[in-house]
Amino acid sequence: MESESAVTTCYRHPKVESHVRCTRCDRYICPGCMREAAVGHQCVECVKEGAKSVRQARTAFGGRISTVPVVTYVLIGLNVLAYLAELLRSSVVDRFEMLGAGLVGTDGAHYLWQAVHTPDYHAEGVVDGEWYRLLTGAFLHLPPTGGTFGIAHIVMNMFALWNIGRIVETQLGRVRYLSLYLLSALGGSVLVLLIAPDEATVGASGAIFGLGAAYYVMARRLGADMGNVNRFMAGLLIWLLISAGLTSWQGHLGGLLAGGVVTAAFAYAPRDRRRTPIQAAVCVGLLTLLVVLAVLKVSALRSGAV
Repeated sequence: MESESAVTTCYRHPKVESHVRCTRCDRYICPGCMREAAVGHQCVECVKEGAKSVRQARTAFGGRISTVPVVTYVLIGLNVLAYLAELLRSSVVDRFEMLGAGLVGTDGAHYLWQAVHTPDYHAEGVVDGEWYRLLTGAFLHLPPTGGTFGIAHIVMNMFALWNIGRIVETQLGRVRYLSLYLLSALGGSVLVLLIAPDEATVGASGAIFGLGAAYYVMARRLGADMGNVNRFMAGLLIWLLISAGLTSWQGHLGGLLAGGVVTAAFAYAPRDRRRTPIQAAVCVGLLTLLVVLAVLKVSALRSGAV
């Protein structure tokens, strides 16, 4: 008869008799702690430890592989929530739209920056220190009664974001994709500030044009069939030309250029340990450039040079 001292138990469950050892740490494990391995079974702790040493799968551009485009869903949600806020309170647009330089009279009316400066006016926009407008304007859209497009403005942009965003996010990974989106949005706003500082603009179009540029650059880098891609880009450029008379072409062009620069860094950085630092350096460099340009333009506006 087997003595009590000869009975072996699971190291995680001392009350459970066990006769199987972990092939990695050689400790006894019960059926509830067994995990199948290439040879025999391993315990829970050894499986976790082994997973740490396994290299995580990456996309062709260095991002972590994810099958669910969470960032795209969140961005669409934020745009829709901002639109609902506009419907509930129309002042949201005046407060957060992209505006480089404007004037507000004592009667609450808005005037162009070039208007005569008197004590009856006070500045508004980025020139008045409202730097947040450079990004918040990219999450607002024209209200239902807003000119040529109305509610079609947000519908078209969200449809484009849904279709292009999911593809780009899957290829880049969430962190790189979010960086691309925000830098494209900022690039569009900065170009508006530089060229048309007194023009009030709203819309995610600048960021979406950046995603369009990313779609093109990634397709070329991966050696994809460029037929459909070229047709897509032709449509994007045609819309850029049409938008010159309808919406802010400066925002579209700025987003397109910023998105192209960022994605070129993602796509053509060397595929070794230098890849992530180089990609990050380009993003930081572009951000710095955009900030410097915005600061110089605001300084010039305040001094009356332009």
